[in-house]
Amino acid sequence: MAEVRASSEILGVVLVDPVVHGDERGLFVETWRQEWMPDAPPMVQSNRADRTAGALVGLHYHRYQADYWYVVAGCARVVLHDLRVGSPTRGETLGLDLGGDGPQRHRGVYIPPGVAHGFAAVTDLTLTYLVDGYYDPADEMGVAWDDPAVGADWGVAQPVLSARDMANPVCADLVDDMRPVYGER
Repeated sequence: MAEVRASSEILGVVLVDPVVHGDERGLFVETWRQEWMPDAPPMVQSNRADRTAGALVGLHYHRYQADYWYVVAGCARVVLHDLRVGSPTRGETLGLDLGGDGPQRHRGVYIPPGVAHGFAAVTDLTLTYLVDGYYDPADEMGVAWDDPAVGADWGVAQPVLSARDMANPVCADLVDDMRPVYGER
């Protein structure tokens, strides 16, 4: 059975260390089960991102959509930051590695709505992610990857970002009606 545990840093973030079955033929891993998040809406869309070493994506956030990330190949440094008004962990940042060769090799992470999320490709990588809502550009927002209020350690020296991610505002400049509210869906 997978080890499923709540993050102690950010309320609602859940870390999953699934059981890995392996033999001389290779391995098998269940990367997602809805029962791991019994109170969460069902996931409705699956996406894949391939990134080269040094690429940085984020920080992005949604007011209404949750994500579940799993690194298939390579290593990602993941940064999460709680933006939710009314959250007991508002302003907290969590950095963790997914993939790679360590104990986090098969770890997945559930990211609730209102938690800003991004990743840096420490190596070339493939990340798959499930979402509980279909893509909605009106619910796709961002925060500056290098905002001092976030204080992220991305694990890459010369990050490569999209023009969109380079233009994201700092947390202090978020417009009130664009701020996610804890517990709101």
